[in-house]
Amino acid sequence: MAQIQTLFVTKLFRAELDETQAPLAEIDATCRSLAEDDEAGQAWCRRHGYAGYTSYASLNDLPWRFPAIKRLVKALDIQVAAFARELEFDLGRDRLKLDDIWVNILPEGGVHTSHIHPRSVISGTYYVATPKGSSALKLEDPRLGLMMAAPPRKAKASAEQRPFVYEAPQPGTVLLWESWLRHEVPLNQSADERISVSFNYRWR
Repeated sequence: MAQIQTLFVTKLFRAELDETQAPLAEIDATCRSLAEDDEAGQAWCRRHGYAGYTSYASLNDLPWRFPAIKRLVKALDIQVAAFARELEFDLGRDRLKLDDIWVNILPEGGVHTSHIHPRSVISGTYYVATPKGSSALKLEDPRLGLMMAAPPRKAKASAEQRPFVYEAPQPGTVLLWESWLRHEVPLNQSADERISVSFNYRWR
């Protein structure tokens, strides 16, 4: 009798944070204010043709600057620890620690092209504003480049069999994945801004 096992599973962690864990309205106001005041970040976005705003290259101390972000990080620490247990990481006496955290604001027509986070263990995003028509997170099967002569999957294939998976978050959603997983944000088709806070966790 034939047996089939599922091997080398790629996991995506999702949680919905409430006001006791992360003050959504305050984080929203913080992100918008930062986009207006961070001249270095604005200049970096102009130089690199980044539509919208990111603090990725300009500020690395958001939890120190903003109480709402500090509170968010405390909630993220709990979620990341839970995900690490699910992944059965052997961390010894260490734990995963926040490495960096940054704000992203994508206007209509904005995209964030496919990428990975090679110097981290866990990456993720907390979603602040996801207006109707704004992009879902697009995740790529890490085996995709090795499939060579494989035929395409059926249109109604289960999510774990598809080459790409789209995860549509809501305000207050946090998504976590292992940092080697390639992902992107497709074109924002909403007239309103898509706002998120992304982050990386490292080991040692």
